Amino acid sequence: MAIHTVEIPQDSEVFGKTVSAFANFGYSAAVRSHGHLFIAGTIGRRADGTIPDDIEEQTGIAIRRIEEILRLEGIDLSALVDVTSYHVDIHQHLAGFSKAKAQLINPPYPTWSLIGVSGLASPGLLVEIRATAAYPDVS
Repeated sequence: MAIHTVEIPQDSEVFGKTVSAFANFGYSAAVRSHGHLFIAGTIGRRADGTIPDDIEEQTGIAIRRIEEILRLEGIDLSALVDVTSYHVDIHQHLAGFSKAKAQLINPPYPTWSLIGVSGLASPGLLVEIRATAAYPDVS
């Protein structure tokens, strides 16, 4: 089985100093296997490591990080086929999340599951998004 791990460059403007989290916590940002790209849970932490207070900014950052991972693999957000997002205080933040998501995700839409959780890895995080993308079929 051919597996390729996506490496985020140390000088990534999108990830910034947070790139070290992958090695520190022992996981890959994304793994390509059998025509799909599996993207680990992505959070809305700024490149400088700080966490915004509002859900719209966190959502935008998380989706832009996913977009950057896709770009590194030569695909874009339209390649997303399945997405799951985890939300702290989901009912309080759903409107802001939906607004930010609508600005970045366009038809055709991937499947998307939203799950409410009591907390995420760091205090202040409100959303985490994991995704699967499909590479174009090669004819």
